[in-house]
Amino acid sequence: MSAALASAKGIKRHLVRPGEHVVTNEPLVLTTLLGSCVAVCLYDPVARLMGMNHFLLPMRNPASRDPVLATDAGRYGVWAMELLVNDLLKRGARREQLRAKAFGGANVLRTADDVRDDAFNIGASNVLFVRQFLGRDGIPLVAQDLGGLHGRQIHFYGGDYSVFLRRIPRTGVERVLGDEQRYLRRAIDAKQRGTPPDFFE
Repeated sequence: MSAALASAKGIKRHLVRPGEHVVTNEPLVLTTLLGSCVAVCLYDPVARLMGMNHFLLPMRNPASRDPVLATDAGRYGVWAMELLVNDLLKRGARREQLRAKAFGGANVLRTADDVRDDAFNIGASNVLFVRQFLGRDGIPLVAQDLGGLHGRQIHFYGGDYSVFLRRIPRTGVERVLGDEQRYLRRAIDAKQRGTPPDFFE
């Protein structure tokens, strides 16, 4: 954790939930909890703008014929990244000044013995996607903690754009998984009812 974040008292915090993204010019702390999901922290240190997203899957099933609703878009990396980048640019950031820090994509359901088989691993797919997206957009990935077997809690501080990361032990990752799975179920149910999805408790 940065000295500034460690010593800050009464600093405003904002929880970024799955499917959400936040952009701000305030020196607040953006916080999220990750299992197989990925959060990308983007910032422009010259324009003094920062943002974070939290997405669950790289993209929607391409076979789906349903339209993408605005409430759906942030759940998928391909749209979550565009939403975050575009909102930063609208607020005055410049693409060539953007820097990224990325976290999450854990293989939380499996062990080190079978972590090599990533064919159907959501975490690994999210990691691959975010690295490819940032590479294609020419946004430097200046810090990362991706993959592995543990969940993560991250705090992104707008004072100096540092990130404090706490790994969640395997024994405590069930809550993260439960939250992610509950969100997905609620989103599916909400879509069937035609109402916006809930977020975490």
